[in-house]
Amino acid sequence: MRATQAVGRYGERVAVDRLERAGMQVLDRNWRCEEGELDIVALDGGCVVAVEVKTRRSLACGHPFDAVTPVKARRLRGLAARWLREHEQPCVGLRVDVVAVIRPPSGPAVVEHLRGVA
Repeated sequence: MRATQAVGRYGERVAVDRLERAGMQVLDRNWRCEEGELDIVALDGGCVVAVEVKTRRSLACGHPFDAVTPVKARRLRGLAARWLREHEQPCVGLRVDVVAVIRPPSGPAVVEHLRGVA
């Protein structure tokens, strides 16, 4: 496994922990179709949430949130709608969140959760 893949998997584990501690139920991880991938699909109350996880070792290349452009957010929303069509999950809404994980060389990870980007 490449170092970047290991960092990404670490970030997803940290994100799942954060979401579950916030009361969200994780329904799916790394769901793929020919159009793309959703890192995490969760349920927040009655709302289905597609969660994009961005993990970085530092802020040298910018904040992880910067990697989710409006175009990417729209694509994630489309993937989330497809996930809903392919799964029998009742819901009252759909949203896209981003979890940023910064894993410094030492000390705990810094985690931020941005709700409703799309």
